[in-house]
Amino acid sequence: MHSHLEQRSARRRTLGMLFAAAVAGALPGAARAQSAKEVRIGYQKYGTLTLLKGRGTLEKRLAARGVAVKWTEFPAGPVLLEGLNVGSIDFGTVGEAPPIFAQAAGANLVYVGNEPPSPSSEAIVVPKGSAIRTVADLKGRKVALNKGSNVHYLLVRALEKAGVDYKDVQTVFLPPADARASFERGAVDAWVIWDPFLAAAEKQLGARVLADGKGLVSNHQFYLAARPYAEAQPEIVRIVIEELAKVDEWGRQNIKEVAAILAAQTGLDSAIVELAAQRYAYGVKPVTPEVIREQQKIADVFANLKLIPKPIVVKDAQLPFKL
Repeated sequence: MHSHLEQRSARRRTLGMLFAAAVAGALPGAARAQSAKEVRIGYQKYGTLTLLKGRGTLEKRLAARGVAVKWTEFPAGPVLLEGLNVGSIDFGTVGEAPPIFAQAAGANLVYVGNEPPSPSSEAIVVPKGSAIRTVADLKGRKVALNKGSNVHYLLVRALEKAGVDYKDVQTVFLPPADARASFERGAVDAWVIWDPFLAAAEKQLGARVLADGKGLVSNHQFYLAARPYAEAQPEIVRIVIEELAKVDEWGRQNIKEVAAILAAQTGLDSAIVELAAQRYAYGVKPVTPEVIREQQKIADVFANLKLIPKPIVVKDAQLPFKL
């Protein structure tokens, strides 16, 4: 059920992987995995990492140790984890599904922290004039989403609750920018997307939320590191998590200021990022056995649907020590 748009998206992902590999290949293996002089962080257009970048507090703290911070933006979680796996970044943040796809593909990554659940930060949306009123109405329709992203699991769960077989919708796998273009011109019937792209669709396009994650998914945001880096530089990883916790605490109490920083970082209108910021969950925590069990449930669902090539044991991707 893949369209030419999906094929084009696949080509772009392949090029992204080749680029990341080329970047990684330009550096010696030991430097990629264990450099104490630089921490390379992958981020997306949302969440606390973007806020941390805007605040600049991590750079100040690590400067005392002679460690620089290099930031690289990625359009979605799966390609960010590709970068992590090939050695072009050391640390990054993604939703709950990308680590499962990455682990199933053999990525050598570890979970180092997560934000609290944020189920309203992702949703299935339809155009404002759409005749689609319920998730059940998606049967036989074209639904755009980023393959392997957090919203992939949202779609699976929403369809399950509505009694619709996953195979009975036409999934069109596109990254956010291409998905929005398809959504705007009516090439797809629905779009499953996360903030701030979700907030932008609501504010700019009048998109109507068919279902968000409430009652369906937790939608944790996870912080992950390349295993070789985490094992070689646990103190740096711990400092990054500590600075994220400080920004979380500040952000929870200063939504307007958060919106201003995110607007500057993302180029999005302040009203859009303020809506997204209100839906964020602030408060980074160590990954608990309960959260790992939730991840395992997602992994098992994906394995049963043959969305990943083999079953995985999520706890294998936990650090063997506390930061």
